[in-house]
Amino acid sequence: MNILLIGSGGREHALAWALSASPLLSRLYCAPGNAGIAEVAECVPIQAMDFDALVAFAKEKKIDFAVIASDPPLVGGLWDRMEAAGIRATGPGEAAAILEGSKGFVKDLCREIGIPSAAYGRFRTAAEAKAFAHTIGLPVVVKADGLAAGKGVIIAENEAEAGKAIDFMFEGGFGDSGHEVVIEEFMDGEEASFFALSDGEHVIPLAGAQDHKRAFDGDKGPNTGGMGAYSPAPVLPPALETVAMERFIKPTVAAMGAKGRPYQGVIYLGLMITKDGPKLVEYNCRFGDPECQVLMVRLKSDLLTALLAARDGILNTIDLRWRDDAALTVAMASKGYPGTYEKGHPITGLAEAAKLPGITIFHAGTTRRDSEILATGGRVLSVTATGQNVAEAQARAYAAVDRIHWDGAFCRRDIGWRAIGRERR
Repeated sequence: MNILLIGSGGREHALAWALSASPLLSRLYCAPGNAGIAEVAECVPIQAMDFDALVAFAKEKKIDFAVIASDPPLVGGLWDRMEAAGIRATGPGEAAAILEGSKGFVKDLCREIGIPSAAYGRFRTAAEAKAFAHTIGLPVVVKADGLAAGKGVIIAENEAEAGKAIDFMFEGGFGDSGHEVVIEEFMDGEEASFFALSDGEHVIPLAGAQDHKRAFDGDKGPNTGGMGAYSPAPVLPPALETVAMERFIKPTVAAMGAKGRPYQGVIYLGLMITKDGPKLVEYNCRFGDPECQVLMVRLKSDLLTALLAARDGILNTIDLRWRDDAALTVAMASKGYPGTYEKGHPITGLAEAAKLPGITIFHAGTTRRDSEILATGGRVLSVTATGQNVAEAQARAYAAVDRIHWDGAFCRRDIGWRAIGRERR
């Protein structure tokens, strides 16, 4: 099969790495890709939101299946465009991708079908949002309704911060995603991610993981797209994974179908494990980044077969298998991320680091210039390791990190701290 993967980050490199091992694969293209993806796929200079060019390329190269990896093209309707052109693709379509495209829609859906979540309000004016924030208690969570590259959430510790966050969003701080704002009560607990695959009727579990959103050690600093992750997550034991499927994901998929928005593809469930039980934080319509990196190195089954089964409505015919080993990934980023950062510094030590046991290095923001790999993104690399437990995977990952250098590189040094604390009890 000729496969087109769409995207350019660490998640996409992990997917390309997994797809490249499929016995079904004839040729793998990636648009636009990065320097790491170019080692396993043919990269083509088409951006993920250039739908006309992507469809034309898919027709020209006789693409059998398109893997749409990130949220903006899914929410924007690329699946619908591909399918209309006769090209099978991973979903969801635009109608179902609202599950990530509108936080307000998700909150309303949760209330409608009884899924536990935080108390909330939806607002289109700053004055109304501030009035509600005044009543819901502190700290308060302020969310841009639409997509904001994983950064559209601000936790305000006091009313002044809440007001500033609300004004920032309505004034375009997160672009069009802030045309509507969701105000939520703060949920105290531990956050985790759980992934499943749906064909619109059948739903099968994938695996759980735990992300680290804050930029600095000790969960300090601004929210980022994710500074590291590990899987499996001890906070999500098998019994809680069953709850995730039966209480959250299956009812949601059924409700989406009943609303004429059939959900096909990866579904990402963000959970807050509170003293009152698990509650929904968010849904996303694709693999997380960096959770995808740890899931792919643990997946024993063929990824392409699973994605095709989701597209073709036959998920009930497959059984996915996972490695028992733990996996942990550390995001190496450029100084200043998630704000302004420098670009273009050469990266050294990649080959040396990759030779260490259990190491797979996924590129996120890189490009090749002659014989050099340059750091061109905020998150630049996902240094991923496997081990018998999270502690071993962590030690291996940081041994590799310490061999990689570029001007301004930084990372968190405590990825996996919660799981390691549990392992040592």
